[in-house]
Amino acid sequence: MTPVLCFDLETVPDVAALRDTLGMGADASDAEVAEQAFALRREKTGSDFLPLHQHRIVAIGCLLRDDKGVRVRCLGEPGDPEEKLVHQFFRLIERDSPQIVSWNGSGFDLPVLHYRALRHGIVAQRYWEMGEDEREFKWNNYISRYHSRHLDLMDLLALYNLRAAAPLDEIARLCGFPGKLGMDGSQVWPAWQQGRIEEIRNYCETDVANTWLVYCRFQQFRGGWSPQATEREIEALRTTISGDDKSHWREFLAAWRG
Repeated sequence: MTPVLCFDLETVPDVAALRDTLGMGADASDAEVAEQAFALRREKTGSDFLPLHQHRIVAIGCLLRDDKGVRVRCLGEPGDPEEKLVHQFFRLIERDSPQIVSWNGSGFDLPVLHYRALRHGIVAQRYWEMGEDEREFKWNNYISRYHSRHLDLMDLLALYNLRAAAPLDEIARLCGFPGKLGMDGSQVWPAWQQGRIEEIRNYCETDVANTWLVYCRFQQFRGGWSPQATEREIEALRTTISGDDKSHWREFLAAWRG
């Protein structure tokens, strides 16, 4: 089978870059630098949400479904530098050429990965292949919006209409899946400042689990999988996480109604 890779990022402000951009010296704390950036952004747009090039990746959650089964984990270890996480993500694509699946990956995750890969000098030749060396990639690659090597479920289900876009949490719950538990994206920066990286990584893993479950339902909807095949894939994830005694998976299973 063609491997399927669901992925999700968690990010914090790129304080080092912001410190230079804002002209704030070493005497300013990371929290003060970030708050100044948030304040300027609120003044300009009414929102704290920073431009994508001002984000730094602290976790990349991946669910890989291939002939070996279903595996869910965050890349690397809690103390690993961002460069290693980004390199590992693109190495998965280089190795397996999977179909990648996201929720708002076109609008957030992939652009952030692009900027951070540029920052660290990452090589991602397979990811950027568009038919120059492998003809099949001309008609189906990771970059073109309407190709399926990257399937942005949010974008597709909304028919590329931002007014129709919905949050992953609400669509997962609509389908009877757990949705977000204990944290959301707005809480990642405070958690990071408090050193709660394991909690951030656990949250990221449950996000990719929700993405996979919605993807399974989508595959049934489009006729790609039979209802029986869809249920087998859903149960494969349930079996995988049932064998993991970590608290976030116990909570996830307890919230899983179906």
